Amino acid sequence: MRLIVEQQQLSSNLSWVSRAIPSRPTHPILSNIWVGADKENQRLSLTAFDLSLGIHTSFPAQVEEEGTLTLPAKLLNDIVSRLPGGEIEVDDEAGEAIATLTSSSGRYQVRGMGAEEYPDLPFVEEGDTIQLSAEALMEGLRGTLFATSPDETKQVLTGVNLKVGADNLAFASTDGHRLAVVQTENVRDGEAADLEEFEVTVPARALREVERMIGMRHAGHSSEEDAPAPGVTLRFDETQVVFELGDRDKSSDTYRRLTSRKLEGAYPAYEQLIPNQFLSQVNVERRTFLGALERIAVLASQKNDIIKCAIDGVNQEISLSVEAADVGNALESMPAQISGDEPKQLAFNVKYLMEGLKVFNSSEIQIQLNAATAPVILNPLGGLKMTYLVMPVQLRS
Repeated sequence: MRLIVEQQQLSSNLSWVSRAIPSRPTHPILSNIWVGADKENQRLSLTAFDLSLGIHTSFPAQVEEEGTLTLPAKLLNDIVSRLPGGEIEVDDEAGEAIATLTSSSGRYQVRGMGAEEYPDLPFVEEGDTIQLSAEALMEGLRGTLFATSPDETKQVLTGVNLKVGADNLAFASTDGHRLAVVQTENVRDGEAADLEEFEVTVPARALREVERMIGMRHAGHSSEEDAPAPGVTLRFDETQVVFELGDRDKSSDTYRRLTSRKLEGAYPAYEQLIPNQFLSQVNVERRTFLGALERIAVLASQKNDIIKCAIDGVNQEISLSVEAADVGNALESMPAQISGDEPKQLAFNVKYLMEGLKVFNSSEIQIQLNAATAPVILNPLGGLKMTYLVMPVQLRS
């Protein structure tokens, strides 16, 4: 193998691919990145796979001699990220799996392993294929990933449920205490529009890498000519889901692919959890509300993150309070537009409220309530079409 590649291009792709390297590999070769040089297409490819999540990328390089090998991910990434910008020449000792990296600052040798034992990434060949809007995908993920469950025993809740309709996408996530639902439009080509509606639940870890994949694409183009591709290709079958960005047949384009197992099990029928009637409604300025929550959270952290929320329809204001024994107490009040028969007092986990408000992209929010222990719905007014359900905390008398 002998090739020349730009340091910035190699470093950014190495950094992303390395995220699929397992922290405790079951086999030594899984701590390596598969490296392949293609002379015919003048491309360099990188792959990492932890047997559940797989990341592959290929990008332009000046390939003089093609070949494959695997190199230790952390060591290679640490070296390349510290090399100066400009061209890096990569050369390996034939049959020895030793790569020599030469830049303007010096020369480094890295010992790797042969590529023969590296596992192949699963690829969906006979499943369905659909084109998703990159903007819609990013919007939906930003509004739901934060509410997935970190508890691995609740398998299906550790991911985001994606429902694809004729011209829309619905994203949903829940950890059992709150629910985030985002509806977005999906602009697709005519062929994809004929696909029947379907749903799939994808692990949050994989979708965070999809976010990074799209973000890298946007960050790497500065001119209108080089603007990002309009869509992300989604392929799926009974067990696997694959996200693709870029054109692998276009020599000047960077192609990225992420492979993940689907989460098994039926996702909760979350539509049935959202109330359709409310006793009262509150409109409040988002930044004002969020600022008060962030300040009062300092003391709430001393008392299981629980705060009280009093809604005063007479004085048209919301009050937030916390009493942390042996530490102190706090009270914040702010104006609001309140209508209906409001409950006098509720209690919430302050972190749940803050995390939801941070992903809202509107200046004003709407809060809809029923009884003090019934689900509370928060919506941004304008912008993102999102429903955020939070369960109040039941206070002891």
